[in-house]
Amino acid sequence: MKNIDHKRLDLLVLDARKASESREKGYRERALKIYPWICGRCAREFTHGNLSQLTVHHRDHNHDNNPADGSNWELLCLYCHDNEHQKQMEVDLGNTSIRDARGGGASHSPFANLKALLKTEDKA
Repeated sequence: MKNIDHKRLDLLVLDARKASESREKGYRERALKIYPWICGRCAREFTHGNLSQLTVHHRDHNHDNNPADGSNWELLCLYCHDNEHQKQMEVDLGNTSIRDARGGGASHSPFANLKALLKTEDKA
């Protein structure tokens, strides 16, 4: 069995975290300048006091795809961001479809009987 070089492993993890934080800082700062500080899902508004709870979500789930115009980003609160990633995980696992993950459509037609109701009122 091979011995694990914990020192080398720790350095590797530290470097990966630093690179991730550096990359995140760059696109996060740009996204916060481009977009209003509002969650794109629940419309919760943020201030300097709670801005740490607003995250940058990559629409295509590729954290290396950071166009200067911000077209791959949306600002989401922590809760909506977690929910978005949960939906994507379910799709990846085959538990649901993209359509269902995005909210799907209405399961019924609320105006299905409207024509008949309007005819009844016209006769009265």
